[in-house]
Amino acid sequence: MSTTPGDRTAPPPPPPERGAREARTSTLPRTTAGSVPPGPGAGGTGATGARPAGAAGAGGAGREVDPGLAGPRRVRLSISRIDPWSAMKLSFLLSVAVGIMIVVAAALVWFVLDSMHVFTDIEELLTDIGSADFLQLMDYLAFDRVMSLATVVAVVDILLMTALGTIGAFLYNIVAALVGGLHLTLTDD
Repeated sequence: MSTTPGDRTAPPPPPPERGAREARTSTLPRTTAGSVPPGPGAGGTGATGARPAGAAGAGGAGREVDPGLAGPRRVRLSISRIDPWSAMKLSFLLSVAVGIMIVVAAALVWFVLDSMHVFTDIEELLTDIGSADFLQLMDYLAFDRVMSLATVVAVVDILLMTALGTIGAFLYNIVAALVGGLHLTLTDD
């Protein structure tokens, strides 16, 4: 069977390469799965935000959408579970930072009060009153005792905050299983 030049059909074009397809679609604004960006030219969307039939039809493929016309993207997320191990690590590190701040703040307050001669004024007042029982109180306000007390408070703080953060993650997971978690709406304004 002979063919004439007019009878030949052109072979179908090869499918576009993956990189070319991604490059063509990367100019469109990113939205949540199955939704169309709001704004002019979006073509009406249903209640679920699904793309209407034929939206990618004639004239719509490969056309760039101006991000300024599309408006801010909105994504609705739900925090349904908190990993207790990560909550424990985070609460431990934060409580260590708070413990360091407690020790440093106690040292700064002691130095400020000492430079203002508050401790000597209190000791003179107790001597003038004649109460020898309260003079022993000044022995407890020495710098090394104040620092050791602040360190004990910081260690207790580290233990309690770490335990409470971990227990809080477990409680959140239980409550989130019942009510669905915390819902957030994020935009890219």
